[in-house]
Parts: sequence; structure tokens; C-alpha cells
Amino acid sequence: MSIDLYYTAGSAPCRLVLLVAAALNLELNLKPLDLRAGEQLTPEFLQLNPQHTVPTIVDDGFSLWESRAISRYLVNKYGGAALYPEDPKARALVDQRLDFDLGTLYPRFATYFYPQVFGGAPADEALLKKLEEALKFLDTFFEGQKYAAGSELTLADLSLVATVSTIDAAGISIESYQNVNKWFELVKSTAPKYDEANGQGVEMFRAFVAQLKAKTEL
Repeated sequence: MSIDLYYTAGSAPCRLVLLVAAALNLELNLKPLDLRAGEQLTPEFLQLNPQHTVPTIVDDGFSLWESRAISRYLVNKYGGAALYPEDPKARALVDQRLDFDLGTLYPRFATYFYPQVFGGAPADEALLKKLEEALKFLDTFFEGQKYAAGSELTLADLSLVATVSTIDAAGISIESYQNVNKWFELVKSTAPKYDEANGQGVEMFRAFVAQLKAKTEL
């Protein structure tokens, strides 16, 4: 039985789930939701996820949301020890990177960028500096390491690459972060089905941002 994934392709958290499924060679029954049309607020979807967020999966009647929780579940149920190692220290490092993405990097990007494209707000230099600080932290994490949490591709890389590719697509330069750039190119070339799972959605996000910016500049 395939796993239902309720998602929107441009969303970084949704693309994380697609990347994990690709790495595990899992079949997903894709169910796109138009958030602007309110499809996440239907009674049927609210029964699955009362928070009405994407991504949401349904696996043999079991519904789950929050992208990193979904990612851990898929690895724990369907295998993939390399993505989420069992050694306590190795797993803790993966968890730290995941938590950094969830609690620091992505929120700082969202707080800085989304008010500009969704609300027409001017760029806030103080918020940009906070995002740049987070990118500097990330650049430091990669010193002496091939991937985000060691020598192998893990959930940490898949989560972070969904965010970093989104930051890049938003037109925020990452060129000055040499370690981040090197890692970014590596993950793009080594994550299974990267273009299908993440690259296509990134381009959709890029086009969506361009459309919103054009409207706010009228």
C-alpha cells in the first residue's frame, strides 16, 4: 500500500519528505493541496490533521504531520540506518542539525523574507543580519566535514538542503559561505533523485516569488 502525501510542491518542508522518500525508494501517492484556495481547511483534511498544515502523510490509516517527524518515522519504519544512524552520538549530531534547521535557519529566513513577498514589507536589515548569522553558523558546522553530520548523507542534509535551496531561490546570496556552497553542490549531486524531489519544487518556488514580487512592485 502506498503512502499518501498531502503537500504543496514549492514548500521546503514538503520537499524534505519527498527527498527522504526518494532516498528510501518509497512510493508516495501525491495529493497536492492548493493552500491559497483553502483546500487544507476541508472537513476531510481537518480529520487527518487538525493543524491543517502540509506536509501530512497517511500510512495505512496512520496520519502524521511536521516534516521532520515524518522523516524520522519513514526511516524508522522502512529502513535507512545510514540516513538516521543508531549510534547515540551520531544520531544526536543529526538531531542537532535538524533542530538548528527547524529552530534557527528556516525561521530566520521566513521572518526576513516572507513579509516582503506576501505583505509587500520593506527588507529589514536587522532581520537579514540574523539570517546571515545563521548561515555563518551553518558554514562553521561544515568545517572538516563532508556532509552536515559526518561522512555520509543523512536526514540532516536532506532537511538543510531543502532550506538552503529555498534561500538561494529567494535571491539571497550564499556565495560568501564557501563550506555551504561546497556542501550544497555535493548534496545536489548525491541525494537520490534530487532534481525530481527538490529541484523541480525549488523552481516552482522561484517562479512563485517572482510573480508575487511583480505584483507588489506594480
